Amino acid sequence: MAFLNWLQNDTAGLFTLAAVSVALLLVLIMRLRLEPFIALIVTGVLVALVAGVSVTELVGTPIKASDSLFEKGFAGILGHIAPIIGLGTVLGAIMERSGGADALTERLLRLFGPKGAPLAMGITGLVLGIPVFFDIGIFVLAPLVYVAARRGGRSLVLYAMPMLAGLSMTHAFLPPHPGPVTAGGLLGVGMGWVIAMGLLCGIPAWLAGGVWWGSFIGRRVQVDVPEDLPGGSGPAAGPSGPAGTAVAVTAPPSVALISSIIAVPLVLILAATVAGVALPEGTVLRDVLVLLGTPAIALTLSVLLALYLLGIRRGTSMAELGRISGESLRPVGMILLVVGAGAFFGKVLQTTGVGDALAGSMTAIGLPVIASAYLISAALRIAQGSATVAIVTTAGIIGPTVAAGGYSQPQLALIVVAVSAGSIIASHVNDGGFWIVAKYFNMTVKQTLMTWTVLETILSVVGFAAAALVWALV
Repeated sequence: MAFLNWLQNDTAGLFTLAAVSVALLLVLIMRLRLEPFIALIVTGVLVALVAGVSVTELVGTPIKASDSLFEKGFAGILGHIAPIIGLGTVLGAIMERSGGADALTERLLRLFGPKGAPLAMGITGLVLGIPVFFDIGIFVLAPLVYVAARRGGRSLVLYAMPMLAGLSMTHAFLPPHPGPVTAGGLLGVGMGWVIAMGLLCGIPAWLAGGVWWGSFIGRRVQVDVPEDLPGGSGPAAGPSGPAGTAVAVTAPPSVALISSIIAVPLVLILAATVAGVALPEGTVLRDVLVLLGTPAIALTLSVLLALYLLGIRRGTSMAELGRISGESLRPVGMILLVVGAGAFFGKVLQTTGVGDALAGSMTAIGLPVIASAYLISAALRIAQGSATVAIVTTAGIIGPTVAAGGYSQPQLALIVVAVSAGSIIASHVNDGGFWIVAKYFNMTVKQTLMTWTVLETILSVVGFAAAALVWALV
């Protein structure tokens, strides 16, 4: 009993409970190979019971469970992120099937020429990474990288790294991707500020990781395009040509059209953020901008535009568009389960008082919350590999500190950037993305560690450094 009392009430005991809970979570995911969302539920329930949370508070009663930690943990975040992630996924799928990636890449390759092809691939990854999830972006753009490398006659790494940096940066720092959307929802920050600070901190990270590091390592690690991959043999052809391509597209959409559809939700969300600050409450213009700039509404408008301009107007039936949308949403279920379970785990940690204890300790040692957020997220990422688990767990731990700190929206957005930056550091063998990159770009484990792992670390460190610099100014 004395030991339980120490765990539940003493600062050192609470830290021990938190450390053991995270260790248990890592064992379940890494050693026992349990699905992360199941591991999060199991860990959350066990920690709550050990911490003295009553069964009624934890799961409710057979008659009413809506006020329980379990349902509040899941519902609180899923109501915020589910529409955004779902709409963003559909938007990316429609753009992918329309041939927009091919059109954008072909235009950039013509614009930059053979010497500038790596930069062209980087910009392609940066632009298409906004609506397209990271792994889908690799599947779509890898054949185009093969073609560019075949044309240039140089290492595949030189063309792949800038593209991967663009995809990874947008996936880590910008909505509608799960990481920044989840962190923003858990910490109570508007998506407009997340977009603004994500771009402000993410672009320097992309330049350092994709442009500088990609150029540096691409000249030192030689990887050939294998003959059994698209672009690996036969005459060099453009992304929409007959040889070495992923998809042959008739009359692909214009680059201006693709760029405009991508820009619509970003512009609307940012306009709503500005209107909320600059315009008086109750004015018609402010209400209209805030409505249209609500992330779910802005993305809905963008999806409707894409359905018509990239689908119906180009001869695609509504039945086919429905099939494309349905297929694209299948992988989203697991993402939402992990996020919901992670939010429940975070809610349990908050209820136990771990967050308050951490806040007091950080105050005592003088460590800024933005630094704590980054270090906790980075440690969790390195230990268990999942960026989503790192984000939701970190947000749960630092949530009380942030809530009590009275931070402004720009500061909260920078904390989101710090959490997101920590969640991508040092991708290695426990990260599924590591193996996707190794497989698609014909690299050994050693080569992937030398190229991709370092790239992710540069993106993480530079992104956090930029956030810390901006933090000092806002």
